[in-house]
Amino acid sequence: MRKLVLMGRSEAGKTTLTQALRGEEIHYYKTQYVNHYESVIDTPGEYAQSHRLGKALALYTYEADVVGILVSAVEPYSLFPPNVTCQANRECIGIVTKIDLPNANIPMADRWLRIAGCKKIFHVNSLEGVGVAEILEYLKDDTEKVKLSEL
Repeated sequence: MRKLVLMGRSEAGKTTLTQALRGEEIHYYKTQYVNHYESVIDTPGEYAQSHRLGKALALYTYEADVVGILVSAVEPYSLFPPNVTCQANRECIGIVTKIDLPNANIPMADRWLRIAGCKKIFHVNSLEGVGVAEILEYLKDDTEKVKLSEL
C-alpha cells in the first residue's frame, strides 16, 4: 500500500480520518506532533497554518507516496493557495471531510481543492466510514511483486 501524508488546518479531520483508515475506534484527540503509521502520516494542523512550520510539511512529503490535502466542508475559507500542488514532489489528492454536517458546502470545498491543483477528490465522513474504502482502494499498490524464487 502506498503511504499517504495528510495535511490541512486544525480540526479539518486528519486524525479522525487516520483512525478510520487504520480501522481504529474513532476518538478525538489533538495531534501535537507528526505521527507515522504504516500507511499514513498524520500532521498537526498548525504545520499548515504557520509559515514557519509549513516548510516542514514539504519535508514530510518525501516520506510518503501520496499527499492528501484536507478541506473540511464546513470551513469558511481555504488555507491552500492556487496551484500549491505543483510545489509537492508527490501526487496530490484532495479530501473533503465532514460532508455529513448540516452546514457542509461540498461544492465550495471541491472548488478550493481544484484551485489548489487537486485532480482527484474524495468525499469522506470518517465517523460513518463514508469514502474511507475508496481512499484505501486508491492507495493500493498495483505494481506486481516479483518473488525471489522467480528470478
